[in-house]
Amino acid sequence: QVQLVESGGGLVHPGGSLRLSCVASGFNFSPYALAWERQVPGKERELVAGITPAGDSTAYAPSVKGRFTISRDNAERTWYLQMNNLTPEDTAVYYCYAGSAMEDGDYWGQGIQVTVSS
Repeated sequence: QVQLVESGGGLVHPGGSLRLSCVASGFNFSPYALAWERQVPGKERELVAGITPAGDSTAYAPSVKGRFTISRDNAERTWYLQMNNLTPEDTAVYYCYAGSAMEDGDYWGQGIQVTVSS
């Protein structure tokens, strides 16, 4: 059974930091590209950051570049989103994602709330 379990969300003041984690189980992890997406009610889901299976390349949405960092630990089947200098515009439900054309798999976590407010 495939599971993606997120943790690390919560309430933080503007300018603060949070680190999201996603732990995967139930599938062959290494060939999967990993990502984080976020969604605000009433808006489309946005791709925030992605990382290749080998972890040698990353990509970021312009709105988070320079503030967020995605990383992965294949041995722990886990990936992270380090979020620094958070603003209220970063408030959203964040979803972790794993995808592989080779493995024919697309998986999402259940979502975790991040709220940036003073």
